Amino acid sequence: MTTALADFSQLADMTPSDVRRAIRLGRYSGHTAGLAKGRLQCNLAIVPADFAADFHAFCRNNPKSCPLAGISAPGEASIARLGADVDIRTDAARYNIYRFGGLEKQVTDLSGLWQDDLVAFAIGCSFTFENALRRAGIAMRHIDDNVTVPMYRTTLETVPSGPFGGGTVVSMRPVPEDRLEEVRKICRNYPLAHGAPVHAGDPHAIGISDLNAPDWGEPVEIRKGEVPVFWACGVTPQAAIMAAKLPLSITHAPGAMLISDVDERTDPLYPYSDN
Repeated sequence: MTTALADFSQLADMTPSDVRRAIRLGRYSGHTAGLAKGRLQCNLAIVPADFAADFHAFCRNNPKSCPLAGISAPGEASIARLGADVDIRTDAARYNIYRFGGLEKQVTDLSGLWQDDLVAFAIGCSFTFENALRRAGIAMRHIDDNVTVPMYRTTLETVPSGPFGGGTVVSMRPVPEDRLEEVRKICRNYPLAHGAPVHAGDPHAIGISDLNAPDWGEPVEIRKGEVPVFWACGVTPQAAIMAAKLPLSITHAPGAMLISDVDERTDPLYPYSDN
């Protein structure tokens, strides 16, 4: 593998390890939806150890939004269950750096910012169920359009812990209305990927005023016969971290995930009954 830049199509059929290596070498920093089919993609939330217990409790309080796939030891840049060669500092496509809740910058490598007290939380991502929906013939429009899935703040409140709390963030995908129950059934098989949708239909019912103005990602077309369907999203803990205004916190950039070696249907660390 050379260090020449790669586009999405060149990574589409690579193994998880090879995709991570391409990202690590700076060859790719785009969205990861559709890559490493069948493997769990992870949101990242990285906080100082002093706040790790409260954040861990926040994840356990809100398993639909924060299905835990792994937690690092303080200062460790790896989570063994995600893959032997995974490096939290380099293997996500992009990272957001926050200081006291404000976005300071976006980077593709954390090596120069890493501290001995940082604890990394890997949280399952909805990208992992998309392959199953596509195999069932249900289009994922953001993948077809090569854009980042649209994500929205809602009025659905999380269960707080310490400084972490606030509203649930959801991701949206248009689904043929006559296949909605099938989508729910398929997604229940993926508890590490947020499970079944939390809402379908009228976005105003969950506090979204305009589907064409997502808070993260890019809008997608909803066609005749389709209904907007909303899943709990791993950006929820990112929003909670921003609201907590920690001196330093780090997350993945929305849409740019850490790809693991974990089978996408593996049970989470803390299973929940209503997935």
